[in-house]
Amino acid sequence: MKLAVVGVTGMVGASLLKVLEEYKFEFDEFIPVASEKSVGKSVYLLGKEYKVVSLEQALEQKPDIAIFSAGKSVSLDWAPKFASNNCFVVDNSSAWRMDKDIPLIIPEVNISILENYNKIIANPNCSTIQLAVVLWALHLKYKLKRVVVSTYQSVTGTGHKGVNQLMVERAGKKPENMAYPHQIDLNCIPQGGEFLENDYTEEEMKLVHETRKILNLPELKLTSTVVRVPVLGGHSESVNVEFENEFDISELRDILEETDGVSLLDNPQKSIYPMPLTAENSNLIFVGRVRRDESCENAVNMWIVADNLRKGAASNAVQIAQYICDNFIE
Repeated sequence: MKLAVVGVTGMVGASLLKVLEEYKFEFDEFIPVASEKSVGKSVYLLGKEYKVVSLEQALEQKPDIAIFSAGKSVSLDWAPKFASNNCFVVDNSSAWRMDKDIPLIIPEVNISILENYNKIIANPNCSTIQLAVVLWALHLKYKLKRVVVSTYQSVTGTGHKGVNQLMVERAGKKPENMAYPHQIDLNCIPQGGEFLENDYTEEEMKLVHETRKILNLPELKLTSTVVRVPVLGGHSESVNVEFENEFDISELRDILEETDGVSLLDNPQKSIYPMPLTAENSNLIFVGRVRRDESCENAVNMWIVADNLRKGAASNAVQIAQYICDNFIE
């Protein structure tokens, strides 16, 4: 079985290599792929050195699975070429997420909709993944009515450029290449991506549209505000959920504790709750500050945290790839 990782030298690519090792993902051949400027560089997986190749060279090697983490334009151009070569493409970009013919997959939620003919599979946005896993578990019991989410997103979500801006500013210097329209160190920026005609940002509308698609709830009332914060470890979300049905708060906590991929950290009297530092380098989604919304009937407040490079990208993609191996590749 031939496995390719496209964008292997990026931040998500580096996380993919770690996750492949942790999951003990089995393959016969590994093909690391990156842009022309990275061709010939070395990457290491399971203690073995591999030389980075170009997209053209990777396509010629006919991989069985290719995990793409190289941006929207690369995916739009190259994913169909790999797919037409009988390769399953798991794409981390936004290129295919809202295409009605492309499945948008979170294994804990909707992996069962995948079919052998789905050669391009979209990986959701990082902030969507951690939200949707929790919402789905609760929807099955109480039925979602309305969701309000505010995110506190790490600079790692903007890749090396975002991290570089933060660290240069933290050193008291002015970065030459700005990832954000304002200083991020000692600041919070209420903007994720470009602003759209409705005055929401791209990141905010991704949360809305992707969550509806994944949960198969096209009319779900969901609104979001995305904020970039000077944090390296992961994305946090303040989430208010209103249900159609009544709920018992202890039963709700039990559901979260029993949900695959979720860890409940919720003992506020001892200052135990999730933080970005909690989630860093973990594949889990952490939930805490679970409390009844006293201003609204059948509503709850939660705090959800996950490493955006792990469950928000790399580990979700590897889980999908493992499912493909187990079910579609002989």
